[in-house]
Amino acid sequence: MKRSLRLLRPAGLAAAALLALSACSKKSATTAAAAAPAQRTVLIGIIGKSQTNDVFQAAHAGARDAARELGPKYGVHVEIEIRTPNDEDATKQAEAIEALARRGADGIALSCSEANTVTPSIDKAVAKGIPVMCFDSDAPQSKRFAYYGTDDAYCGAIIMQRLAEEMGHHGSVAILAGNQSAPNLQKRVQGAKETLAKYPDMKLNDPGVFYHVETPEKAAEAVANAQNANPGIKGWAFVGGWPLFTADALKWPAGSIKVVSCDALPAQLNYIRDGHVGTLFAQDCYGWGHKSVEILLEKIMHDKSPDPARVIDPLTEVTKANVDSYAKNWSKWLAR
Repeated sequence: MKRSLRLLRPAGLAAAALLALSACSKKSATTAAAAAPAQRTVLIGIIGKSQTNDVFQAAHAGARDAARELGPKYGVHVEIEIRTPNDEDATKQAEAIEALARRGADGIALSCSEANTVTPSIDKAVAKGIPVMCFDSDAPQSKRFAYYGTDDAYCGAIIMQRLAEEMGHHGSVAILAGNQSAPNLQKRVQGAKETLAKYPDMKLNDPGVFYHVETPEKAAEAVANAQNANPGIKGWAFVGGWPLFTADALKWPAGSIKVVSCDALPAQLNYIRDGHVGTLFAQDCYGWGHKSVEILLEKIMHDKSPDPARVIDPLTEVTKANVDSYAKNWSKWLAR
């Protein structure tokens, strides 16, 4: 009896070949996926002074933008964890550093409300191999590896110098100074006082330096109370822009009392436009977050520290001449 042979037709051969090719492709893809390493996640903690202060909202935005922009450059996914306390509290900042260390953070950036309180927690994190840097307000005696922000003595000096120019180098002035324990603000006050001493026809009111809780409402209240109690004050040096973060904070006719302030956030720009403030000196609040993430990624991925360790950002002068062009930065920085 003849054995019957079943021959595959050409179409059947083609189908069989396609099935075999598909199976090989799937196997190759599966093998490649298994061989490819999972993308590393880099966790960076950001700790500002307070959630209620707009400058730290800008810093948070900068950090998140840097994570999106720079992660692909380093081949990692960058996760930002904001641990800024609701209100300014150095003890809560120290607790936030320690919580991030327990979480296994790859790096931490913070603005110190009070350097002595946070330094032990910074040093503990560094001892665990976590690089820590400061922005805005430094802890120079800690083991932090870098600082990014303003030259605070210069900031206070340039604010007072410009106020003197706007007052014609004559009259009584006061300084609005925020948290008395903040090391960056202490340096600004000192810079302002040293500059004021250069003008013999100007004097610091007695009392001359007014401290307050760093919220817009408390700052505006401090200015109003001080001015009512000391009507001889003819000029204010704000070493932080706190009262200008809220509307209608300055209760006098525009220009009747001269004001020069630090910071140039969106709410503050209207005080330039209406003439209540002559000059704003803008810090790189957005850059506090963005640049800090850049510096930390270089440290985490390449073990590179900036040289020098203190990276100073220049202040930007904002007046009526450039206020509208400067405002466009915020449209870009905070677009969401």
